[in-house]
Amino acid sequence: MNTLATMLQSRGANLCSGVFLAVVWGFFAYAHMLSFLKTHEWSLLLFCFSETLCVAFYIFRTKPQTISVNLFDWIVAIGGTFSPLFFRPASEGILPLANIMIIAGAFFQILSIISLNRSFALVAAKREIKTGWMYRIVRHPLYASYCLVFLGYVLTNTTLPNVLVYMIAMVFLCIRIFREEKHIALDPLYREYMLKVHYRLIPFIF
Repeated sequence: MNTLATMLQSRGANLCSGVFLAVVWGFFAYAHMLSFLKTHEWSLLLFCFSETLCVAFYIFRTKPQTISVNLFDWIVAIGGTFSPLFFRPASEGILPLANIMIIAGAFFQILSIISLNRSFALVAAKREIKTGWMYRIVRHPLYASYCLVFLGYVLTNTTLPNVLVYMIAMVFLCIRIFREEKHIALDPLYREYMLKVHYRLIPFIF
């Protein structure tokens, strides 16, 4: 276990994950910028910008106080982080007006990232516990914004690959919520926060 922990937290592992993330993001950004230049659809540009913020905050994140060394947590975290970057623009969708969901979700995503700041993490880890801004409403506002953005994206860019990416991303997202809470709840301050903010994604529902 100590060997695994050392390997996962090593500078080499962080460098490799950062480089791989940058490469995948590069293809993602290129595809969306090309589509924007052709269609002038601002929701594509906003979606690309919000995902770019996630990549940037991951690369410049702070060192965690504790981090999960469970291999499953790492697989889920990597899958959940990288899968949305495989979304690709399409020529049509089943509900074009759903681009409003992308705009609204991206707005909340940006607010959530700013609220989280450099406590952004790839895998379940405890950094500074955030309880202000969006975190007063739900415990995982960033994931809530993902749900809105991804659904809007698939409805406006409806292809089988995008639907599959959406399903995979949602499965990883749900698992991440419970795995992250299990890890962070080892801190009594977070358990106290959970008693104050009852809902994970949607107020009064979940």
